[in-house]
Amino acid sequence: MASTPDGGSRFAQEVREAVTGRAALLVIGALVLQLAFVISYIGAFHSPRPKEIPIGVVAPRQIAGSLVDKLAALPGAPLDPRAVRDRAEARRLIDERDLDGALIVDPRGDTDTLLVATGSGASLAQATEAVVARAEKAEGRTLKVVDVNPAAVGDARGLSSFYLVVGWCVGGYLCAAILAVSAGARPANPHRAVIRLGAIAVYAVVAGLLGAVIAGPVLGALPAGLLGLWGLGSLVVLAVGALTLAFQGLAGIVGIGLAIAVVVVLGNPSAGGAYPYPLLPPFWRAVGPALPPGAGTWSARSLAYFHGNALTSPLLVLSAWAAGGAAITLIGAARRARRRPAGPA
Repeated sequence: MASTPDGGSRFAQEVREAVTGRAALLVIGALVLQLAFVISYIGAFHSPRPKEIPIGVVAPRQIAGSLVDKLAALPGAPLDPRAVRDRAEARRLIDERDLDGALIVDPRGDTDTLLVATGSGASLAQATEAVVARAEKAEGRTLKVVDVNPAAVGDARGLSSFYLVVGWCVGGYLCAAILAVSAGARPANPHRAVIRLGAIAVYAVVAGLLGAVIAGPVLGALPAGLLGLWGLGSLVVLAVGALTLAFQGLAGIVGIGLAIAVVVVLGNPSAGGAYPYPLLPPFWRAVGPALPPGAGTWSARSLAYFHGNALTSPLLVLSAWAAGGAAITLIGAARRARRRPAGPA
């Protein structure tokens, strides 16, 4: 039976009331975010190729230079080799995370040794081994692999640090989002902004501790000290929570989506978790260290497997996100307070 004009208009009115223009725009934004997620993850992971893996070369002086040149000239530039004085120095540079591996040439035999560190990620160690083994085979030599910084037994493929940091990041933006849903996306004045930042700071301390306890003493996945991991987790949660508050202050409820775009869509695939930086395409390799998931994953691995070395840069990144997010939140709240009309005396 055909609908009457009145029936059709009533249906159209109900559609407009059920799906407002604002809701339609938010749905379109969700679709864009979903597509960006697909593009970012598939773009980062669909075809990992080693590129300029930093590797040391320990060899007699008369052949070290030519060997470095040969390794640097491999097709696709998978290695970034440099001559190293001896095995002890190579070991030190791996501990300090300046190198991801080292080739130790035996001048008296035909078997060389490759030092790797699965604590930096099993996929990176495997890629380094595959590239060097092919180069050794071409020279008629064999390769022995020694893992000098192995991942813990409970840390499958070195991914526990990445998933721990992802969990901390999720907690950070969910906490800020809950505050927005319950009390409005934009704090009305600096006092309320301070209260929200304080609430996130308290949440960050608790979330950091519980995550560190689960990954360490409970599951035995990360052999890092509890205090160091606790501090890192608190800073990660605070950084993500503060940047989410900042985005909410700038864009309202849409700011939650912007935070997800930065932390999840861009940050997670570029964090060096599943595939460390030398295996990622150039864009993701470039942005990863500057985002909270990448800085957090690098720091967690340094604490667990590299004696806490190479922490300065990633901790500064996390601190900058936390301080910048807090500053933007406070400035925005102060501007909104000044624009509010004065109430009656």
